[in-house]
Amino acid sequence: MIPEGGSIVDEEIEEEEMPTKTYALDFTNGRARGIVDGLEAMRQVVYKILQTMRYENLIYSDDYGAEVDRLQGQSRLFVQTELKRLVREALLADDRITDVRDFQFTFNGSDVLAEFEVITTQGNFRDETGVGGIV
Repeated sequence: MIPEGGSIVDEEIEEEEMPTKTYALDFTNGRARGIVDGLEAMRQVVYKILQTMRYENLIYSDDYGAEVDRLQGQSRLFVQTELKRLVREALLADDRITDVRDFQFTFNGSDVLAEFEVITTQGNFRDETGVGGIV
């Protein structure tokens, strides 16, 4: 006999937010130096995503990292448009980051620095990334 009516699960399934607690990485000396959580951990997440070239490391999925290195040798106008898109695409792959906005660009010779606001589930902060070798 096949049961009729009702459902197997009467409760709604809730998605859990990814934790932010992680090792505090000392990028200058190349070692872990304790534990960070919350907004400080999110700053570290953003730094790691933007410093990792997408598709270069097999340990990361294809969604992890940024492709800003491909902007070298491009024009200022192209870099300004694409850098904004590439930064947003890289960071928004993390569910804890809900928006990246208020971009400001500073050009210095063949270098460009992009400053922006990162909106996360842990709070907001300003960050930056740069690209060298543009024309």
